[in-house]
Amino acid sequence: MNICKTHENASKCSANTMECFMALSTQAQKISIATLCGLFGTLCIFENSLVLYLIFSSPGMRRKPSYIFISSLALADILASIIFVCSFVNFHVFNETGFSKEMYLLQLGGVNTSFSASLSSLLLTALDRYISISRPSEYKILMTRKRAWIALGVLWVACATIASLPLLGWNCCTLNSACSELFPFVDNKYLSSWICFIMVLLGCIIYAYTHVLWRAHQHVAYMEKHQVQVGRQNTRMRMDVMLAKTLVMVLTVLVLCWSPVLALMIYSIFARLSNHLRKVFAFCSTLCLLNSMVNPIIYALRSKELYSSLRMVFSRFRRQLKASEESPEAESTHKSSMIET
Repeated sequence: MNICKTHENASKCSANTMECFMALSTQAQKISIATLCGLFGTLCIFENSLVLYLIFSSPGMRRKPSYIFISSLALADILASIIFVCSFVNFHVFNETGFSKEMYLLQLGGVNTSFSASLSSLLLTALDRYISISRPSEYKILMTRKRAWIALGVLWVACATIASLPLLGWNCCTLNSACSELFPFVDNKYLSSWICFIMVLLGCIIYAYTHVLWRAHQHVAYMEKHQVQVGRQNTRMRMDVMLAKTLVMVLTVLVLCWSPVLALMIYSIFARLSNHLRKVFAFCSTLCLLNSMVNPIIYALRSKELYSSLRMVFSRFRRQLKASEESPEAESTHKSSMIET
């Protein structure tokens, strides 16, 4: 009988037992995972880099706390894509086990930090939209750029600290405790705590967006009832409502993509996982990349400022391309005229 099929041997803290966590058994499965990771990861990096460029190339957008939080979300998705694709493909596709326990926990900490920071950025964006809609007259006083950067710094440090706990000693090797069936060297109690942290973040986001949608509905009803009062404040309300709906779409995609992974993590704490469920978990993990890839698409389609900035960039690119195509023709015409002269 294969020693990797026994829970006791799979929980031992040895480099040899890391092979027990490699769920992909056929070449077709490895090619599929590598293709999905390569496609989603490349598109995610390109799209989120484009979002960062559009925001920081616009003086108006980069000063707004809303887009500062969106920039944090894009940066977290870029880091998550790079670290996740490299470590995940290297481990599950190429079956690389030549690294130490510390290196594995460092890579896992990087992935956890990036995805946790992505979720935390969504939470700050939800709070920003709630303040903007519920207290519009005090928004600029309550939500300043300085406070936005401080909030982001605190949350990134908190996410990095929580993700680094296994590397700092909270692992089943140091504590001689029960190891997770999904991740080598990870303590089951730490995995439970991290899942609770993620669930709390999700709960806070859902709670905040419930109030955002309620306020947005009130604003829409008020504007429909008082159609005569049209001005700058109503225009801002419409923009806030549009952005709130956009981020609700982002949250919906986030929940749909992360629910299978979280469900399997929770199930692994209370029950033994079969080889089939391990394979399912490996493929469901790529949905996290899909979520990071879809977010910028939603921004471009729903945010008028980002969409307008994107159109300007493409227009500028087309003009430059057209000018570069016409310049050789103009140069050849000039040379021919010189020869005729």
